[in-house]
Amino acid sequence: MKKNRLGASGIEVSEIGLGCMSLGTEEGQAVSLIHEALDRGVTLLDTADLYDSGRNEELVGRAIQGRRNQVILATKVGNRRIPGQEGWVWDPSGAYIRKAVRDSLRRLGTDYIDVYQLHGGTMDDPIEDTIEAFEELKRDGLIREYAISSLRPNVIREYAARSGIVSVMNPYSIVDRRAEEEVLPLLQQRGIRVIGRGPLHSGALAAGREPLKGVPDYELDELKTLRTVLEEKFAASGRNLTQVALRYPLGHPAVAAIVPGASSREQLLQNLSAADCPPLSEEELAFIRSVSKANRYRQYR
Repeated sequence: MKKNRLGASGIEVSEIGLGCMSLGTEEGQAVSLIHEALDRGVTLLDTADLYDSGRNEELVGRAIQGRRNQVILATKVGNRRIPGQEGWVWDPSGAYIRKAVRDSLRRLGTDYIDVYQLHGGTMDDPIEDTIEAFEELKRDGLIREYAISSLRPNVIREYAARSGIVSVMNPYSIVDRRAEEEVLPLLQQRGIRVIGRGPLHSGALAAGREPLKGVPDYELDELKTLRTVLEEKFAASGRNLTQVALRYPLGHPAVAAIVPGASSREQLLQNLSAADCPPLSEEELAFIRSVSKANRYRQYR
């Protein structure tokens, strides 16, 4: 498995990681999937304190017992649950981050987090307070690096200019190319790497899965047509739709890794097969851009 460095840090991650949100809550299956991923060269595991009310972090923690040195562990903070209330509230305050990190460390069964990510963000946040908290956690050795998981270009620009983030987790796929115009060039210029989430867009680009509904900017018929065009184009190269879809975001120089999810061994193996495929050529990338839509941000400015 190829590895790429996050920013100017010493952290290298497998180009295909594992998005752990889809693992489910059954311990045996979740641990088995994580072990399979690690055995096949995955080093980047991405979770969040929000997933299944912390249960996901607990399962990841159990899976990496005895294998911590094989893992680049990424989790997220900022969505705060209030006892007695349904749902959660957004809290990027330094005070909450300092408390939440210790809860995540306990659930994960580790004494440090490799990449601690702010799980969202708005321009109304106390950004300096947030950055100070992350820097303090880094000095204290509780985290190695910090980052943001955001799809708001203005927020990304603020953190790129004012903080020491090493990466930005951002949606990026053949059917969601919004980052290409406003986000990826900026981060590439700043030396900040991208971790692409949703590269299969919830299965819309997965081989062997017939989509039942469209996705933003694509009606169902348009999505089916795009899938057919891509399947026919790449059939001769022996690459299926999943492999092409996963290789597409990795074709951008700003992208260090992608984190497709998996809820079964079959899905995991299909995702990881993309690691054995050759990178898409410039001509192939241009073809994909020519048959898909260059989406634009509308409401996240």
